[in-house]
Amino acid sequence: MANMYLIIAAFITAIVLGRIIIPNILIISLRKRLFDAPDARKIHKRPIPRLGGVTFFPVILCTTCFFTALRILLGYLPDPQFTVTMVTELLFLIAGLTLLYIVGIADDLMGVRYRKKFLVQIISAAFFPLAGLYINNFYGLFGIYEIPAGIGIPLTMLLAVFITNAINLIDGIDGLASSLSMVALTILGVIFIHNQQWIYALLAFVCVGILIPFFSYNVFGNADRGRKIFMGDTGSLTLGYILSFFVIKYCMYTGTIPTEEILGSPLLVSFSVLLVPSLDVVRVVLRRARNGKPLFLPDKTHIHHKFLDMGFSPRQALITIQLMSASLCAFTLVTVHSGWNNTLVFITDVVVWTGLNLWFDIVIKNRKIQTNNNRNKSL
Repeated sequence: MANMYLIIAAFITAIVLGRIIIPNILIISLRKRLFDAPDARKIHKRPIPRLGGVTFFPVILCTTCFFTALRILLGYLPDPQFTVTMVTELLFLIAGLTLLYIVGIADDLMGVRYRKKFLVQIISAAFFPLAGLYINNFYGLFGIYEIPAGIGIPLTMLLAVFITNAINLIDGIDGLASSLSMVALTILGVIFIHNQQWIYALLAFVCVGILIPFFSYNVFGNADRGRKIFMGDTGSLTLGYILSFFVIKYCMYTGTIPTEEILGSPLLVSFSVLLVPSLDVVRVVLRRARNGKPLFLPDKTHIHHKFLDMGFSPRQALITIQLMSASLCAFTLVTVHSGWNNTLVFITDVVVWTGLNLWFDIVIKNRKIQTNNNRNKSL
């Protein structure tokens, strides 16, 4: 129980620190006029500070280090889960986060070309294999089990960059990236508690803690009173990188039990918590490639844009996407732990997602036709 109390204390500490720091970030942003200016692609209509994510990494680092040190002083370390390997993993995680934090701040303040951002993301992703973390097993997905390091390491780097950008690209309406991340981090945190991996559980709930005050300012803050803030690239890159770390850590097969006895693929379980941002990135990239458009330039084709085009308000779109994400996640978690074939579950997720998007496209098309007809009648 002592470990649980420390996790709860760390969680509350992160909330308190965020609640203290974010208002000061707002003041600095307003005084220095560090705003995210509205344009044709963006939803907000007035300049809004976008440095909320600046608080994430320092609070996460400070709180996690403090309570880890406290565990040592109280005699709860070392334990079977706290090894040299774990320390190496966490140090490489901090190194990668530091690089992404620097490039994120630079991008939020003056802009950074996507090629440079990708280079830094690739370097940061390479830290995971250096720490000994890589996808080494597909747990029967498409009939694949063990994966050699020559394939698993580049696949891991690709996955880390992919998840990092998925969180970055889903950050298009108030609260969407932060709420999806909070749910994913909570589920992963519970999994780590179940596995008695206390350090990772503590880190996950610290991340949830810092997101709570940010979410309140981002979603419920009043822009007219200078109480609204965005996370910017600094925040989304931080969240995406930490989530990719957790996914890869959970997916790595340790060989403690025979592969055929594993009930529920860790690959699909971790995939389920990031289903919406992951599949949305794949859909958008494939659509751009099909239409011959640049793959990395921003547009208005993401899932939240579709809901806005269907007539949803940003708040309604947020709630609906969250419900959709929760439903898909629940379906995946239940089916993989009920013994369904992993490949069947994955294909079902993709088919459902594709069907929903086709339906959304039909609704948007009909709405545009109706709008044009009404406009013609008024003329």
